[in-house]
Amino acid sequence: MYINSSDISLLDNDNLIVWKYLDLSKFLDMLLSEKLFMSRSDKFEDQYEGTFSEPTFEEIKKIAASNPKFLDYYKSHREKVVISSWHANEYESFAMWQIFTKNNEGLAIQSTIGRLKTALKAEKHFEQHIGNVNYIDYKKEYIPFEDTFFPFLFKRKSFQYEREIRIISDVSTSKISLNDGLKIDVNINQLIEKVYIHPKSENWYKNLVTEMVKKLGYTISIEKSDLESDILI
Repeated sequence: MYINSSDISLLDNDNLIVWKYLDLSKFLDMLLSEKLFMSRSDKFEDQYEGTFSEPTFEEIKKIAASNPKFLDYYKSHREKVVISSWHANEYESFAMWQIFTKNNEGLAIQSTIGRLKTALKAEKHFEQHIGNVNYIDYKKEYIPFEDTFFPFLFKRKSFQYEREIRIISDVSTSKISLNDGLKIDVNINQLIEKVYIHPKSENWYKNLVTEMVKKLGYTISIEKSDLESDILI
């Protein structure tokens, strides 16, 4: 269940459209399991994930000089934070199709921040939060560390195109064992407003996805991406 936190910044707009671009296999796994995968933060490709900017690190080093465990905690904490990434955009993103789908059989889930909040089911072992990612200059700008989530809500400016909204949880207080991440219970019909088929896919592929979704008992609208629609002239 979504827990609001005054320390975690989130745009005050439940109607803001968010997207998740993924392959067919991951989409089917989501439908079959009725669960959303959250990746362990240290498994992301960005090696800076969950780390600090240079100004913040200099301050942390001063604290760690008298308390070495302080720095060790932040290093190991990355293994206990899990994240589901979403792209905030009113429209489809050509760049997101290119980066996050490996072939012409990719999909894009369209949702909203409000849907994310209500789709998350109650979880006994850890809290679930949603926050905006802030894009900063890691050589110059400061990342606060009063809250253990802060390092995971900042990224380098090079990733600004992602416009990322994150579902984020800290499982360090539970006995959950993580490999690449974990799956959390969600209401699929609430989570997904529409599904868009890859712009370069064939019609048979859309028909296949539509039929599979229907047979699994979901009432999800399936549409073909209009990025490859016919030109007017």
